[in-house]
Amino acid sequence: MNNRILLTVGLCLLSSAIYAQNSESNVSVGDIFVLGKVAQNDYQHIVFPKPNFIIKKGGIVNYKNLAGKKVEVTSIKKRKDGLLIARIQLTSKKYFFNSHKSLKVAIERAIGQKELFKI
Repeated sequence: MNNRILLTVGLCLLSSAIYAQNSESNVSVGDIFVLGKVAQNDYQHIVFPKPNFIIKKGGIVNYKNLAGKKVEVTSIKKRKDGLLIARIQLTSKKYFFNSHKSLKVAIERAIGQKELFKI
């Protein structure tokens, strides 16, 4: 009797663990987001180029103009560790900092930290 109870409990825990790992993202290509304002321009999940690369390409390093800009997801890739990496570009088809067409984003983490807001 004791073995059956333990087996039942074990199967329940195993099945719930398997079910919990199948989380699907609700982000798809073509979704529009707005860049949020972050204190001291400390974006952690949006990968901006280093200032020296922006300047070498003739751009201007100004993070203040980014807040409130609309961006569109152009591609999504899933890494081996399950993290979704998206590539975003401005909906106006202009360049970030007048030098870079698109940026990489850890999309789910950026939404969670309010770096991106879905429209």
